[in-house]
Amino acid sequence: MIPPFHQRRLLLLAGIAGFALGGCSSLDGNFPSNTPILPDATLNLSKTTQIPLERVVVWGLYAGAAWLILDPLAPNWEIEQASFPDRYYHLSLKMKRVYSGGAGEARAVFQQRARELMRQNGFDAYTVVEYTEGLDSSVLGSQRVAQGVIQLTRK
Repeated sequence: MIPPFHQRRLLLLAGIAGFALGGCSSLDGNFPSNTPILPDATLNLSKTTQIPLERVVVWGLYAGAAWLILDPLAPNWEIEQASFPDRYYHLSLKMKRVYSGGAGEARAVFQQRARELMRQNGFDAYTVVEYTEGLDSSVLGSQRVAQGVIQLTRK
């Protein structure tokens, strides 16, 4: 299941792609089909440099689509956790499918979350009982994953 935030992002991306690729001469049939959406205008940057407005809009759509896909401000790793008796925690990490760095940081993210759990629950230390890293393959490409179990302990 795709989280709601990602669903909205995918719908927005699909709308932008449809607008850019298919055009949108008329949504309700009230305009003639040959009426352009953008006026035939140019941006005068200097006396010798002019850029057509259409090119600016297309490159803006490309940049917006790239921003939505890469989402550089989103965290690289998604963490799910489950607690079990005797102070055991299972941590499951998944990395974004499209990323621009952070591929080797699974162990560091795992240990950071383990330290947070240790502090939040008032313990002095934790023991890594089990830890694995791997790749999950799918139609959309592979995705880095890591799983592990920790036990919170007192000294």
